[in-house]
Amino acid sequence: MVEVKNQVINLKMYIDGEWKDAENQETRPVINPANGEVIAYAPEGTIEDARAAIFAARTAFEDGVWSGLSAQERASYLFKIADKIDQYADEFTRLETMDNGKPLREAGFDVADAAACFRYYAGLITKPDGYTYHVADPIQAMVVREPVGVCGLIVPWNYPLLMSVWKIAPALAAGNTIVFKPSEVTPVTPKKLFEIFEDVGLPKGVANMVIGAGPVVGNEVASHPEVDMVSFTGGTKTGKHIMKAAADTMKKVSLELGGKSPNIIFADADFETAVDYALFGIYAGAGQVCSAGSRILVEESIYARFVARFAERAKQIVVGPGDDPSTEMGPLVSQQHLEKVLHYIELGKQEGATVACGGNRIVHSGLGKGYFVEPTVFIDVKQEMRIVQEEIFGPVVVIQKFKDEEEAVKLANGTVYGLAGGVFTNDGAKGLRVIKKLRSGITWVNSYHPTYNEAPWGGYKQSGIGRSLGTFGLEEFQEIKQININLQVEPIGWFSN
Repeated sequence: MVEVKNQVINLKMYIDGEWKDAENQETRPVINPANGEVIAYAPEGTIEDARAAIFAARTAFEDGVWSGLSAQERASYLFKIADKIDQYADEFTRLETMDNGKPLREAGFDVADAAACFRYYAGLITKPDGYTYHVADPIQAMVVREPVGVCGLIVPWNYPLLMSVWKIAPALAAGNTIVFKPSEVTPVTPKKLFEIFEDVGLPKGVANMVIGAGPVVGNEVASHPEVDMVSFTGGTKTGKHIMKAAADTMKKVSLELGGKSPNIIFADADFETAVDYALFGIYAGAGQVCSAGSRILVEESIYARFVARFAERAKQIVVGPGDDPSTEMGPLVSQQHLEKVLHYIELGKQEGATVACGGNRIVHSGLGKGYFVEPTVFIDVKQEMRIVQEEIFGPVVVIQKFKDEEEAVKLANGTVYGLAGGVFTNDGAKGLRVIKKLRSGITWVNSYHPTYNEAPWGGYKQSGIGRSLGTFGLEEFQEIKQININLQVEPIGWFSN
């Protein structure tokens, strides 16, 4: 369980139903990004810790303590977990804000959505699946879905609780056992989630958590032959490494990776609505969202007006600690990430782009110890610039102009990514026409960012492989088996003697 000494949380890993320190007894500090203070110490997991978790998951799967339960029995556990998340919602919200830095209102939405995700998959797993098909008599043929086996789940730091649940809920619903690795930067709320797993009586070995560095723990999970599947959310560079690590064992791979998503604003759009959603599209989560609308494409006839209004409103965004109710945008997650975002801002200036607003670290008003960056807007950009092509993952947006639909689509599709995209127009036919041409997996018309447990999440091109959420997300954690039953049991007579 969580131990608190002088308000600093001492975290442990959860392996085979027991709370454990790292095998080497090493720890790393977990930092509150709003003030730079240590809020927890997390185990620095080793390869040996990862292997212990993998062995526990494999044993539990082979013993059938979870996969052998009926769908209704597994669903009952998931419903209990959802109820417990609701019961501890305030604590989860506070810990999420302290751990990640996001404002309380954002954290609160994430917690509620996490509970809803468990309920969604608890309900879905008890619904009809599989099918029969007609073949020549006397064969009765059918298809059934079965759990993959041991699933390695690796999640990022931008949604510590919610991204965990997006993988854990369908994986458990399908009957798998799991080895879960939270981000070593934000392990606090995942630890609380595993306390709930213990509280509801999840069988030992079914859900295991190893906290540690990606190159150590994550690589072992991705490469180990006893792991049947690895599901990863994070940067495209890391996703490529995981794909290579998984190749030798031919395990199933699901990757939800980066984005550089376009938000297209046509002149006939409702202007204030387009501005409002464009702000939300990039500055929600301080831009630390894989689907962020980090490229705003504006029809040239309204470009100047849009830039002026967007920059005016961006300057008014209240930036501060997540636990301040007046805060609208929180800090970046870490010193390392702060330096990365500031580097891209300097790079944009060097490339010749113009800063329309922002561009600086915030050190006034008592924010100097945190990792705060002003909402930043670049204009006068060119398609080949790195700030246009590469994922910055911060509160930095580029605004480009286009002449017509054809150019808008060409610019929108002109990166290696294909995660998300939006279109704003009052012409319904044009909106659908353009959306269908975007090489993106998640799209909106006259909206940006709302997502749903019922709908698939994932991208085209280098934004990933596979889909999370919805029925598609459950199927990621299932194997498909063909069964053929002979209803006329007699010799086939293929050979004469």
